[in-house]
Amino acid sequence: MVYSFKGHIPVVHESSFVHPLAAVTGNVIIGKNCYIGPGAAIRGDWGEIILEDGVNVQENCTVHMFPGKSIRFRESAHIGHGAVIHGANLGRNCLIGMNSVIMDDAVIGDECIVGAMAFVKAESVFEPRQLIVGNPAKAIKEVTNQMIAWKTAGTKLYQRLPADCHESLREVEPLREKPLDRPEQEDFYKTLQDFRKEN
Repeated sequence: MVYSFKGHIPVVHESSFVHPLAAVTGNVIIGKNCYIGPGAAIRGDWGEIILEDGVNVQENCTVHMFPGKSIRFRESAHIGHGAVIHGANLGRNCLIGMNSVIMDDAVIGDECIVGAMAFVKAESVFEPRQLIVGNPAKAIKEVTNQMIAWKTAGTKLYQRLPADCHESLREVEPLREKPLDRPEQEDFYKTLQDFRKEN
């Protein structure tokens, strides 16, 4: 669902995928290879929202701001399920954990990792490569090279997902029983613990 608002029509690069059950409104610019999941709401009704290339905004996320603001998610920012970003700017290749809340005029630096359910207060500023957790959120240590490599690998999966969705996602009627030739699900993800063992 893509809506114009007061003359602003969202701009979405053709390589990106916005799920039909997401809502993108108004002054929103979405770059290349971005994924917007079902239930996500990206509201550019009161201000400008820019998603640079390779950003993903997962299921049930909310992106909004106070009037007159412009916010930017830098390249490869990764916003986990259920997160709320209200008027904050996100650095390149950062990870925003599930159900976290990032408030107005906060700045999350490049390659930061924000833990699940963290609450980042308005006007908080975090330098690059910080692990940020808690309520209120605090930086507790520097993100290691191994952690950022794992995060980057996970984000690459989401950067391939738009093409997979364009190619194969279709609305269908459900089957009434499991077919004998049902395809096997691919196993292509490693947890951080598995990643550490191999690297």
